[in-house]
Amino acid sequence: MATQKLYAGAKLRELRGRVRLTQKAFALKLGVSLPYLNQMENNNRPISAGVVLALASEFGLDVTELTTGDAERIVTDMREALADPVFTAQPPVADLRLAASNAPALARAFLDLHRAYRQSHERLASLDEALGRDGTPLAPSPWEEVRDFFHYCDNYIDAIDHAAEHYATAQGPDIAIETTALATLARLNINVSLSNTTDLRHFDPQTNHLALSGRVTATTRRFQLLHQVALLTQNDLLEATLDLAQFHSPAARSIAKIGLANYFAGAALMPYTAFLAAADAQRHDLERLADIFDTSIEQVAHRLSTLQRPGAKGVPFFFVRVDQAGTVTKRHSATKFQFARFGGACPLWNVHQAFELPGRFLRQLAETPDGVRYVCLARDVSKSGGAFGAPVRRYAIGLGVEIAHADRLVYADGLDLRGRFEPIGISCRICERPDCHQRSVPPLEKRLSVDPDRRGVIPYDINPA
Repeated sequence: MATQKLYAGAKLRELRGRVRLTQKAFALKLGVSLPYLNQMENNNRPISAGVVLALASEFGLDVTELTTGDAERIVTDMREALADPVFTAQPPVADLRLAASNAPALARAFLDLHRAYRQSHERLASLDEALGRDGTPLAPSPWEEVRDFFHYCDNYIDAIDHAAEHYATAQGPDIAIETTALATLARLNINVSLSNTTDLRHFDPQTNHLALSGRVTATTRRFQLLHQVALLTQNDLLEATLDLAQFHSPAARSIAKIGLANYFAGAALMPYTAFLAAADAQRHDLERLADIFDTSIEQVAHRLSTLQRPGAKGVPFFFVRVDQAGTVTKRHSATKFQFARFGGACPLWNVHQAFELPGRFLRQLAETPDGVRYVCLARDVSKSGGAFGAPVRRYAIGLGVEIAHADRLVYADGLDLRGRFEPIGISCRICERPDCHQRSVPPLEKRLSVDPDRRGVIPYDINPA
């Protein structure tokens, strides 16, 4: 089997800018000629094994960074955008990969433009008065902008992760994180109490009083306690991270700050080094890890998807949370698995079945249209309102790894990894499978044949060409 050539021009340019070297000086460090470096940076030549070794030895680069990153995510996002009926044809995937690798900024600008178009179209359809008000240009919704920020950061924020780990371990391994957090707030003269309100957390800076809900689980209260600690003690770090992100609106910045404080809380509950070791020792058993770190199953699943620290990466997971309508409310993939930016997840994916079988872990062997195979895990994570008659929030989480890592996952035990894999996709609009019985709309990049005298499972045939 031929070895796939490695093209990573954008990564090379990014590294050279980071270390502030000219092309000539950078080429000298790598032991190549200036024209050769120029060709590699423009993806006219693949990166050789010698250059990969030089990058690792001279600059301490984690070489796995060269084969991961934004390119495949951008390609998937562009394919989905170009499947919109407004486009009459879709460029070849090879062209999309070229754009994602050589001109990622241009590719993202295209995605921003398409998102603005969709927003204007949806607002017009719903007669939203905000459309074009006072000539204000359309911008990505704050929620989408923040979601994409974490998505393209691989859901790993290095500085905040290290800060949380230091905070959690500075007092010693035997000191409970809740004890540390309460001591921190006491030093800040902040009183903490339990309340009977529906607010999970309410901090009053005028009275220095923090009220935590007594209706929720202890794991949720602990998380909210650490969230407040992050806001009060890590504000400079959070603000510096937000400055680098350059969000388009104050609303997006505010939402992102909540997300970063949540990140700190999760990383403090499950410090990176200790959690990585425990996850490997327990073969990623969510229930065992939840017991060890006194957290919820959802918190563990989310944390597993963030183990992307350079030089100490964990098993690459994808993680998603969906509601009962199939809408993706959280998403992240450290694998090749990608999620639809618009609409719901593939109906053949087992995450939807979790609502039907609450309290059980559902396993699935699945294969995406690109031929990559996964072990998928799904479970409901319904959240009680904390009182009789209070509304219950119902969600399901999905977690999975590529089949190559199955031996490190306890949930793969007993599965026939050479058996049948369920064919799942990303979005019906870009899924090329011709025989899917759950297809909701035809793939817009394929030609259809409609025979009025014949009716199959779906009312049309998809031509392969």
